[in-house]
Amino acid sequence: MTIETENLRFEAQRTLPTPEEVKRRHPANDELRRRVADARRRIKDILERRDHRLLVVVGPCSIHDPFAALDYADRLARLAAEMRDTLYIVMRAYFEKPRTTTGWKGLINDPYLDDTGHVEDGICLARRILVDIGARGLAVATEALDPMTPQYLQDLIAWSAIGARTAESQPHREMASGLSSVVGLKNATDGSVAVAINALKAVSKPHRFLGIDALGRVALIETRGNPHAHIVLRGGDSGPNYDARAVERCESELLDARLPGNIMIDCSHANSNKNHERQGLVLDAVASQIIAGNGSIVGIMLESNIEAGNQTIGADLAYGVSITDACVGWDDTETMLRRLAATLHEPLVSRLVPAKAS
Repeated sequence: MTIETENLRFEAQRTLPTPEEVKRRHPANDELRRRVADARRRIKDILERRDHRLLVVVGPCSIHDPFAALDYADRLARLAAEMRDTLYIVMRAYFEKPRTTTGWKGLINDPYLDDTGHVEDGICLARRILVDIGARGLAVATEALDPMTPQYLQDLIAWSAIGARTAESQPHREMASGLSSVVGLKNATDGSVAVAINALKAVSKPHRFLGIDALGRVALIETRGNPHAHIVLRGGDSGPNYDARAVERCESELLDARLPGNIMIDCSHANSNKNHERQGLVLDAVASQIIAGNGSIVGIMLESNIEAGNQTIGADLAYGVSITDACVGWDDTETMLRRLAATLHEPLVSRLVPAKAS
């Protein structure tokens, strides 16, 4: 009698399309690839103070409705063009959701919102949405959660987040070291920045780890390290950390660690006490710090959708309303970003690093 000792808790196992197959179905043309490369360069220039603008990552907490996502992208593209002299706007397009216990895991994992787990459809749908957003001239940001998905999507991403729950994870640090995009690492859920600072050090170094190649084969991945990573302050169990004192502490810890003084403020999550209506207050406080002379805050993040609030998954979903964290609505988003652009142009220009004489 054969004694079975592996896969004892597997319910099912099926083969997914390879990254190469998905990219053939939803290809990025030369113009889109040029736009992605240009967006990454612009964000790097912001981090290095060669571009005075503030990086703004804004959009739905998660995408569950492709039609609403593209409606939002159309609106945001117009706003981004209008404010391009002061704000560099990148659309938040999150398809994977880390869960503390259980819940909807995102469009890739559950595209039909019914727990059927059609990942093969979800990954194709996510890529198609990214291609369509990019065609509107918008740069895109996402959270890199599953170490396999970058092979499917990363060629379309300008900025990637490593979340508060995964910044301490060795596989995620290794993955981030090889991402082609700029990377933002969030502070830990308890509010401390030590985990993120250690992650920044790790991400900047070369790594070797198991992954998949474009043909879906198991491969040994060797990375060069990602020199364009920065910290994202999102608050924590101890409270918000967007105020001037918290930012100064973070600056000091980055300096002690010999890391660049680049900080993004997440206006949602614990910084808003998980109240979407408070995101505007956080944003105004951050703007006041920049006006007062702060030189380290390079970006902000907002959770925004067409309509405000959130809803639970059900038969009659309201259009443009988040099914994960509550978001501010479009009208408030527009008002906040217009106010931000109107007040920050001169303070941001003053932070530019003078060009070296030839």
